[in-house]
Amino acid sequence: MNRKKIIRNVIISITIITIPVVFLSFNEKEFKLVKNMDIFYNLFKEVNMYYVDDTDPEELINAGIEGMLEKLDPYTNYIAEEDMDDFEFMTTGQYGGIGALIRKAGDYTIISEPYTGFPAFKAGLQAGDTIVSIDGESVKGKDVSQVSDLLKGSPNTDFTIKILRYGHKDTLVKKITREKITIDNVPYAGIVKDNIGYIRLSNFTKDAGNEVRKSVVQLKNEGAESYILDLRSNPGGLLYEAVEVSNVFLPKNREIVTTKGRIKEYYKKYSTSDQPIDTVTPLVVLVNSASASASEIVAGAIQDYDRGLVIGQRTFGKGLVQTTRPLSYDSKLKVTTAKYYIPSGRCIQAIDYSHRNEDGSVGYIPDSLISEFETANGRIVYDGGGITPDIPLEENKPSQITVALYGKQLIFDYATIYAHKTDSIKGPLEFELSGDEYDRFVDYALGHEFEYNTNSFQTFEELVTKAKKERYYQKSVDEFEALKGKLNNDPKKDMYTFEEEIKEILREEIISRFYYQKGRIISAFKVDVELDEAVNILNNKSRYRSYLQPGTEVVALKKGKGK
Repeated sequence: MNRKKIIRNVIISITIITIPVVFLSFNEKEFKLVKNMDIFYNLFKEVNMYYVDDTDPEELINAGIEGMLEKLDPYTNYIAEEDMDDFEFMTTGQYGGIGALIRKAGDYTIISEPYTGFPAFKAGLQAGDTIVSIDGESVKGKDVSQVSDLLKGSPNTDFTIKILRYGHKDTLVKKITREKITIDNVPYAGIVKDNIGYIRLSNFTKDAGNEVRKSVVQLKNEGAESYILDLRSNPGGLLYEAVEVSNVFLPKNREIVTTKGRIKEYYKKYSTSDQPIDTVTPLVVLVNSASASASEIVAGAIQDYDRGLVIGQRTFGKGLVQTTRPLSYDSKLKVTTAKYYIPSGRCIQAIDYSHRNEDGSVGYIPDSLISEFETANGRIVYDGGGITPDIPLEENKPSQITVALYGKQLIFDYATIYAHKTDSIKGPLEFELSGDEYDRFVDYALGHEFEYNTNSFQTFEELVTKAKKERYYQKSVDEFEALKGKLNNDPKKDMYTFEEEIKEILREEIISRFYYQKGRIISAFKVDVELDEAVNILNNKSRYRSYLQPGTEVVALKKGKGK
């Protein structure tokens, strides 16, 4: 039975089941549900029968589903059968494949980073390799998801991949055996300096808590006298893993998060259930505006119990819980069923999706609804928009030219060229780019014409447009032209103005070619402002303790700020 017939039969069965029910005693909401299901079915049938061109029923249904869910929140999603592999990877961190990141480059897809120890690495694939074909099938013009599907498959299955590598005239053919790929939640743990242990936690998939637990034990054995848990840009994941990670640093039977939903079954309390590893050693949690969901549970629990200090930028503010519900034909619905509340009682959800404006937009929780709460020590904290750090630091945003160089892959491509002509480099903390090498990069980038606009120039162009509409432009045309000359882009000048910033990103990209993911993480330590602040405060015990004293206050949130 083909998909069109399956969908038609499902809709007919829904109609047969629901239409007679109209005659029962329903309340108004239930009646509206049945009534509109009937209208939807009849409309769908009429469109498919009488529309001037052929229609694809599956495509129409999917568009209808997406349109309906857009009215809710961004986290309520329909997961089609063909998308289940990606969903399983997001929750388990496991898939059958080659263990490499890929990205689009023109008509082809390239390897952007092979993970050490996995099939791509074992087969000798390198960052920058262009994928030409997979099992004889050309991938030219295919998008990244299509290429990813070809690379994935059951463990222990073989395939051949044809690649084009920089510096090689002919294509190379590699035979690869797929494996069960499990991506570590903790890509790096080690002593950074002064007996301070550092743990980078990048996800909350299965075993995240166990990986953090093992990392703390490892660091204790290496002499760690304090810890930094890095949750920056961690998008979250499994709620129970957030409880497990918290349990590493908090005692048994401590409430970590409570979920509250409209349905009674989604009102639950989650508490630590095991003996912790360490509840007293000084701890700093690093966060930024991309730390979300489970990351916010952990950071919030550490803050609410005064177990450690949170440093960085205000977190994302996702306090919504999703539950996966089974649907027909192996599809699923990931639906928001509750909000979560951390130990002090505050909800960190920043955006109110339940009340939309007439244009469909949503706003931040208004100041009038932000409430005051207390930590275990009596420190004042607030709800209504993520976790506010105990020590807030300004976010270091890259310049527009840096974004352009990275987006146009000029930094990536130059690293490929550098790695091709270089046998080895110094370690991640010792390697530096010389001034002459940076000059060569500037010449390379300028040889590949690229466009970019600064925010200042964009604002200037908007001002010119308004000035012309209001007839002020002609009165001050000389002044406008002079300002335009000062604000107009000068790529070479900008590349030297922001040399240190660009050079650092290029340095990290080159280091990743020789030392892979761990090398990239270690190399970033050299210019990490948040990490430096964490080290400084952990080395100053009296200052560390002063932030945890009763009566101190975490700065109140104002809507929209810190985003």
